[in-house]
Amino acid sequence: MLKRTLLIGSLCLSLAFKSAWESNLVTVTQNGQLKYKADEKGNIIPDFSRVGYHQGDKKLPNVRVVRTISATPNGNSDQIIQQAIDEVAKMPLDKDGFRGAILLKKGTYTIAGALKINQSGIVLRGEGDNLQGTRLVAVGKDKRALIQISGAGTLTESTGSRVKITDNYVPVGATSFRVSSASKFKVGDDIVLLRPGTNEWIKDIRMDKIEAREGTKQWQASEYNLHFERKITKIDGNKITIDNPVMMQMEQKYGSGEIYKSSFNGRISEVGIENILFESEYANDTDEDHSWIAVEFTKAENSWARNLTSRYFAYACVSLKGGTKNITVKDSKCFDAKSVITGGRRYSFNNDGQQNLFMNLETTEGRHDFVTGAKTLGPNVFYNCKASKTHADIGPHHRWAAGTLYDNIVTDGEINVQDRGNWGSGHGWAGVTQVLWNCKVKRAAVQSPWASGLNYSIGTQGEKYDGRFSGRPDGVWENINKEGLNPESLYLAQFKSRRK
Repeated sequence: MLKRTLLIGSLCLSLAFKSAWESNLVTVTQNGQLKYKADEKGNIIPDFSRVGYHQGDKKLPNVRVVRTISATPNGNSDQIIQQAIDEVAKMPLDKDGFRGAILLKKGTYTIAGALKINQSGIVLRGEGDNLQGTRLVAVGKDKRALIQISGAGTLTESTGSRVKITDNYVPVGATSFRVSSASKFKVGDDIVLLRPGTNEWIKDIRMDKIEAREGTKQWQASEYNLHFERKITKIDGNKITIDNPVMMQMEQKYGSGEIYKSSFNGRISEVGIENILFESEYANDTDEDHSWIAVEFTKAENSWARNLTSRYFAYACVSLKGGTKNITVKDSKCFDAKSVITGGRRYSFNNDGQQNLFMNLETTEGRHDFVTGAKTLGPNVFYNCKASKTHADIGPHHRWAAGTLYDNIVTDGEINVQDRGNWGSGHGWAGVTQVLWNCKVKRAAVQSPWASGLNYSIGTQGEKYDGRFSGRPDGVWENINKEGLNPESLYLAQFKSRRK
């Protein structure tokens, strides 16, 4: 009997081993490292692992409580909570960059306006994202974000620091390149890797010939200068090495690229929102005169949202807007949106920032559940997320997002990476270096633009279809509807590989 059991077990392991497969583009070595296959120009699927809170090099902290608030049975809680936020904002930062956490005890808090965090080092913490925990209810008819985390300032170029990249071609996935002179830079400098928009590039991707309808805007080169935030990790002569890889190839025929020293004075950090249930009052299923977003980050970095649930908001549970960088959004849910089901609504987890990580999320009744906006520059990652009862598609929404990984996304709807043409005011090509890895979908369209990069579908399970336009170049597809992809998660494998 023991021999038979061992034989059956051995046979099962053998069959499991045979059913496992690896991408031709990314393989796992015996020591657990990843090996990438480059195309004829040197482009590879890039490393997406340096995203989220401190690029994943620090765990999300448990910040000490400095204020505790209890729910009051009657009246709005805006003033008492905002007063606590303002008091903590005046406290000094500790050595780790924190002022302290505000604990909202179990109970229901009604909020008629918005709660605003404009200083670094503040955490707003509840005692559970369920009806028995901490429940914040947005009341009234104002279309607003209930929690507003916002810094100030803009991404600024240091005068006189700009230099040209001299390589004729810098491939996707590269972490180094040569410049005309590295004398103005040092290791640790914050820089911008600038990929210029040019008329020739717009022409080659055919975004000057979008089939027009009322309101359609043809793309203008001056609006497509792409500013990727990076940090210098090494300098060898005029060779610069950066912390995060190139997400869009730099080509001499399209102006190559440049770098410059950068700063973002006023951007806040070390802000956390955690363990809270958010609800919005609403009149009916199509009501839009109520709160739209539970938590919104703008001009913030190295911050987080975790263990949140939102119900009945018109737009999002968590929305990362312009100027966000290295934010982690995890273990959260966006349920039962209330709005008209049309454009500009129900973007359950939205990202307009850089180097952000969304993981372990769940949604219902959304339109664009895990989504990026115009010129959203990576790396960015959506990992282990589920969407059901969907009303539109997941993926880059419009106007050239660059460098997003959709890893183990499960949806009863679509994931699309495509030319969206004249939808909106001229959405056009939604993105480049968009990678679907081990996703399960109803159907998917993954196309590559006519120039400047590729999009990938690796191990997607579901129907492949043409998308809006059938006459576009196909993306790179590997083994549709074949289970057993190894590694199961590209993000986790990349993260583990770089930390070995």
